[in-house]
Amino acid sequence: MASENAKLTVNNLFNVEGWVCVVTGGGTGVGLVISQAFANNGARVYITSRRENVLKNTAEHWGSCLAHPQGKLIYATCDINSKDSIRKFVDEIEKKEDHVDLVVNNAGTLGSRDAEQEHWDPVELAEQLFNDDPAQWEGVYKTNVVGTFFISAAFLPLLHAATGRRPQYTPSIINISSVAGISRTTFDHVKYNVSKAAAIHLTTMLAQKFKNEVRVNSIAPGIFPSEMTVGTSDEHNKSHLSTEYWEKWGIPAGRPGREEDIAQIALLLACNQYVYGQTIAVDGGYMIAHG
Repeated sequence: MASENAKLTVNNLFNVEGWVCVVTGGGTGVGLVISQAFANNGARVYITSRRENVLKNTAEHWGSCLAHPQGKLIYATCDINSKDSIRKFVDEIEKKEDHVDLVVNNAGTLGSRDAEQEHWDPVELAEQLFNDDPAQWEGVYKTNVVGTFFISAAFLPLLHAATGRRPQYTPSIINISSVAGISRTTFDHVKYNVSKAAAIHLTTMLAQKFKNEVRVNSIAPGIFPSEMTVGTSDEHNKSHLSTEYWEKWGIPAGRPGREEDIAQIALLLACNQYVYGQTIAVDGGYMIAHG
């Protein structure tokens, strides 16, 4: 009876001690928070992006004071737009690890903002939209969708190697999408919204392809502080939203997302072995107001 009760304790329900995790874009924003959530609970977390200085700062600052003695933040550069860079990154991890329990596809780009209009004029609007740079569309889609696809494919053998390491355990991929891919609101970033909608559908497709070996799910964050929403980070790679920014969206929760909100849902999707192919919005009610 005691053992049956023990399995329902928080430590057993969300135990990631000894896990091996990979987080793209793990040096800042949502990616950093997710990396901290796993490392502070005993996982070895490999964070990656193109900016080595950012990764090094994150690993040295946040990795030096982790709450769990087995937790680690380990950095390695990778450009998810380059298959050669992805292969090199995977090879580097294979030299240190014989499996990976979790891959978080968090790296993304916002792209240029759409021109704002004070009044609706079809000729003016047509000109603004048609003059948008196709290379911007391609760049946003390549990072937010294609990069996610190739990272997921490249890590599949290491994820497969984690299968069966624990009783009734399946490794997983978590794709970080956005409420922008669900909402009817444009945010004046149409190309970004479309790419995130594609990333959500990619999650469904990968969940189907990998269903027998790897669970694939998606988190769609609402308004959270990050370099994407704020534009900058502080000296420790954290971003801070102004009150004016989040208040204009009329979030029912009455606040922007906190680090705990993202950490809790990431741990849930990684640990719950019965969730497949889902996209969960963590938005403080944003979609209720703007769905």
